[in-house]
Formats: sequence, structure tokens, C-alpha cells
Amino acid sequence: MANLHNRKPHERQSLIVGQAQKKLKDVDHEHGLVFSFKHLDRNQGQSFEDWEANGLLSDMLNTFMGFCQRDNHLQCRGKSFTVYGAFPSKSEFTHPPHVPEDAQWARIHIKGKPCIGGHVFRNIFYVVFLDRYHQFWKTDLQEH
Repeated sequence: MANLHNRKPHERQSLIVGQAQKKLKDVDHEHGLVFSFKHLDRNQGQSFEDWEANGLLSDMLNTFMGFCQRDNHLQCRGKSFTVYGAFPSKSEFTHPPHVPEDAQWARIHIKGKPCIGGHVFRNIFYVVFLDRYHQFWKTDLQEH
């Protein structure tokens, strides 16, 4: 068996990808999501102040509280939380350099169009974009 450390980078499986391939229910199923703002991109999307002025900040916090209190296997039910995998090809945002290249991108709908774009690792959701206009993951329906 070849030494794992001698493998070329493209032959190694990323820890992030390996963990993300597990369903959320397989990872610490007794606890809800934990939210981190470590990778928040202040150059894209809106600010907390904008969301507060438009009544969305409290909606976001209430949504987060609900996800924190639900077991992870319940997170994947419904349409408000989706793990996409790779960064979207149709997006008004660009992949920030401070976010790992192999991040497993996801989004959480807050209320109507507004959503949070970020990535997941184990039971941590890293908030990257505050997306008031749903521009992170554009669909064909949005472009018409």
C-alpha cells in the first residue's frame, strides 16, 4: 500500500469533501447546526446593517435559532436548506479566496428571496454571503 503522504494532491481525498459526502444525519445527529461567520465576505452581498434596515436580520437570527435546535437529520427535509457542492457556475458572486476551494456550498432561505450563501463542514454552516436578492445561486427562472 502506497504511503498516503507520498500521493500527489489530486490523488488525495479532501477532508472537507469526505465529510460533506456523509449525510448530515451521520454526523453528530443529536445536535443542530452551528453557525460561523469566520468566512463572511464583506465585499459581496449585503451588510448586517442593510439586513437590519430591511427587517431581515431578526428573520435570519430566528431562522438560525431554529436550525440550531433541530437534529441534523431534520435539516435536509424541506426546501429551506440545500447543500449544492461546488460553487455555482451561474452566480453574481465569486468564490472568495479565503474559502477553501473544495468547500461544499450550500444555502439557507430566510424569507422569500433572501437567503444565506455559505458552505458546510460537519455540522458547521459557514456564512459567506448575505444574499438579499437571491443572486448567489441563480436559476433559469430568475434570469427571465
